[in-house]
Amino acid sequence: MEINPVLVESSVVMAMVLCVHMVVWNQHSWCTIALVIQAFYVQHKWDRLLRSGGAVFQFRPTANSGIVPASMVMPLLGLVLKEKCSASGNVYFERFSMVVTVTGMMLALFLSLIALGVTRPVPTNTCVIAGMAGAAILYTTKQTLTVSEVIEVLEVLLIFVYLCLIVLYLLPRCFTPGEALLIVGGISFIVNQLIKRSLSLSEAKGDPVNYFLPVVVVGSLLLGVFFALLFCFMESETWVSSLFFHMMTAVLALGILMPWLSLFIGRHPIMWLLDFVTLNEKRLCLLGYWLLLASVATCVVLHQNYKRQSGSKKHQASTIVRKYFHLIIVATYVPGLLYDRQLLHVASVGCLALFLVMEYVRYFRIRPMGQLLRQLLTLFLDERDSGPLILTHVYLLLGMSLPIWLYPAPCAPKGILPGAGGLVPYAGVLAVGVGDTVASVFGSTMGEIRWPGTKKTMEGTATSVFAQIIAVAMFLIFDGSINLNSTYSWIVGSITLVAMLEAYTSQIDNLFLPLYLFILLLL
Repeated sequence: MEINPVLVESSVVMAMVLCVHMVVWNQHSWCTIALVIQAFYVQHKWDRLLRSGGAVFQFRPTANSGIVPASMVMPLLGLVLKEKCSASGNVYFERFSMVVTVTGMMLALFLSLIALGVTRPVPTNTCVIAGMAGAAILYTTKQTLTVSEVIEVLEVLLIFVYLCLIVLYLLPRCFTPGEALLIVGGISFIVNQLIKRSLSLSEAKGDPVNYFLPVVVVGSLLLGVFFALLFCFMESETWVSSLFFHMMTAVLALGILMPWLSLFIGRHPIMWLLDFVTLNEKRLCLLGYWLLLASVATCVVLHQNYKRQSGSKKHQASTIVRKYFHLIIVATYVPGLLYDRQLLHVASVGCLALFLVMEYVRYFRIRPMGQLLRQLLTLFLDERDSGPLILTHVYLLLGMSLPIWLYPAPCAPKGILPGAGGLVPYAGVLAVGVGDTVASVFGSTMGEIRWPGTKKTMEGTATSVFAQIIAVAMFLIFDGSINLNSTYSWIVGSITLVAMLEAYTSQIDNLFLPLYLFILLLL
């Protein structure tokens, strides 16, 4: 009997949901379970819609809709954050976590309603289940959130609607519905939080490091939307257009984002950054080491392109060659996690801004580097880059960085979470840097027994789990702040579940795997 990989993927996600609710059970738990059940039914209908070519927007054609794994990320993240903040007595972040949970549920429910609205014929049973889940979510929202928090959720939903229309129209075939939910939903939440804090600067407090990410995300979004709309009416490859692009980028960065950021941190951002980077000699050494690794990565790209131009028959980089970048980024992140996480946080945000600007330059063919970047990166395309954007390297950076950016420092008593939570910042390194790399390399070179319904091999998954366990042991040796407190079985089980998700998901694994491992380790 042939096994449906989508069914296995949904079963793995359901197992993760049940694992979370074994530890955390509150008034939102029933809503989360109802949400995953209705998401499963909706995914079945939407997958059929995508196969028939009846979807309104053009989604990534080589994957399923991904509604189930995407719908669970924000609600589960909010639930586990609430548990940690409640245990530490941080009331403000406990309420914030509840808003994250309800926002994730509402975004997933809204996307499901869209899927049901465009499906013909309208699936009656699925509509009934979605209606019951929606009623439970709305009732719980009314009981647990204040009026201002409900308004905040609706604001995020409104931003999400407009961003989805813009992004899916301008960037066809770049995302699956689930990836669009996760990416656009996260951006919508960040935009709303930045606007909220900008309107109440007197209440804005916390580490200045935490304000870099939202400002960079909003600035990159404004830049992309502005030029995407502008270049619909004018040619982008001329020198005049390129000069205008560079000028407007500088105006946005220096005239809008810098003053905006200075309002939050109370100083000029460049002066603050100089003081931050030169605080001690260790930070300068780390920066020098990272620049060396960046040079190595650049040399790999240039060498592979030279081999292609020299007459080699292989016109696409192999899986093993692409995993070189995974090894380089592991070598980048591990020293930062061990010695200076704040510097790593700021540096990763800066890399995100650089990657997004470079992608704009490549996509719009901005002179003088646009065409060169297009030629260099074409070699590393795979089936996930079926749209106009090349986002594989951005997803890799996000997968490694999200556990660091999302780390609930205000809810950690001494800055370090106890038990398995000590490994939370390493979730990206474990899931993407170690697990995904080892699974791909060993699976493609030595794997023979395939998981039913997929191209992934059992040998690759087994070596992935084993390599991550070895990596955990290494982190215990070199990072004295980690104290697992006999939570080894939970860690091994979490790693195994995420490895199974990697074997069966057709979504962007660099994005989904670290988030699910982050959620499980946070418990």
